[in-house]
Amino acid sequence: MSHTADAGRIRAIGNATVYSILIAISASHLLNDAMQAVVTALFPVIKDSLTLNDIQLGWIVFTLNMTSSVMQPLVGQFSDRRPMPFMLPVGMALSLIGMIILAYAPSFWTLLGGVVLIGLGSAVFHPEGSRVVHFAAGGRKGLAQSIYQVGGNFGQMLAPLMTIFIFIPLGQHGAIWGTIIAATAIVLLARVAPWYRTQLNTHGKPQRRANGGAPASPISSLAPTKQKVIIALTLLVLIVFARSWYFSGISTFYQFFAEDEYGLSKKAAQIPVFLYMAAGVIGTFFGGVLADKIGLKKMIVLSVAGAAPFALILPHLPQFWIYPVIFITGLILQSGFSVTVVYAQQLLPGNIGMASGLITGLAFGMGAVGAVALGKLSIVMGRADMMTFASFLPLLGLLAFLLPGDRSKV
Repeated sequence: MSHTADAGRIRAIGNATVYSILIAISASHLLNDAMQAVVTALFPVIKDSLTLNDIQLGWIVFTLNMTSSVMQPLVGQFSDRRPMPFMLPVGMALSLIGMIILAYAPSFWTLLGGVVLIGLGSAVFHPEGSRVVHFAAGGRKGLAQSIYQVGGNFGQMLAPLMTIFIFIPLGQHGAIWGTIIAATAIVLLARVAPWYRTQLNTHGKPQRRANGGAPASPISSLAPTKQKVIIALTLLVLIVFARSWYFSGISTFYQFFAEDEYGLSKKAAQIPVFLYMAAGVIGTFFGGVLADKIGLKKMIVLSVAGAAPFALILPHLPQFWIYPVIFITGLILQSGFSVTVVYAQQLLPGNIGMASGLITGLAFGMGAVGAVALGKLSIVMGRADMMTFASFLPLLGLLAFLLPGDRSKV
């Protein structure tokens, strides 16, 4: 291949979409979130081996989400001023160490130590990964963000499969296989980082206006009013917060609800959870593609308003119907996931890392509180009533109707 052709491939942000980089960073996102999925996939095993109750399981989810999420806006804000390509593989190295601890933790507190390292590795990865996507997206922001987020959702989707095929047969020590996931991610990111550094050297930080202000927001009626930006971001965080609480209810506790309510085995109880997550992968991709056509706000509204009725009826269905309904719920609700990230980036066009960290980070960290709260409710009122309570959470997403509309498509 000629030097000219190589230079063409390396050429950065513009109208061209760099699919090879998008696929590489999406695969890295898959591997990163698969390591996080190992934590929840271990629940049916460590619940017995370490004698954990629902509140302790909730605290594990809380610790994972808080360390992986609350740090993201801070890392994003810092890296907006000083991007750090080398931190991509370094973050994955932290997760690798966390995997080793997870596999051999003899107690609840040691386990939490490994969870903290996995969470910190994720906190470093996501803001920098989002900026790589921003450079590689070209003119297709919705599609690019969907490709990136589909990787993460696919990684989360692996949790029930890992439970069935790895952790139930092998037990807690099976988590050592997660080190292979981490090592693969390090190799991938070691190849992405030089491309990313080239883009930074060529294009630098997102350009700001000559008068020192941020670029004009593509979201209508916002710029230059900071108050409107703050209100819109608050609504957006609340929407993601509600969706994250509901996701915690499904991913953490629905398997136990299915065992209690329908008499399913541990393996069989993973199937509806898997269907929800698999549908989320499909929804995330097509939601971004559709947002490029109909606009961001319409897609966000469609995702929450369309999913709410299915979420409400899910805890009250006979066993046969839970499979199609939980699939439809995940498909529709997760279709707005990547779109909310792009919407936040357009609200804060000069702070791509912070905007991404705010939505994928802080909002999910707030959602982590839901895992603890739902675990407590599960013990106080019973799992069935807790799942009924959780089914109302997507209704908070109707706040999306109050968001300002975007003037143009993504």
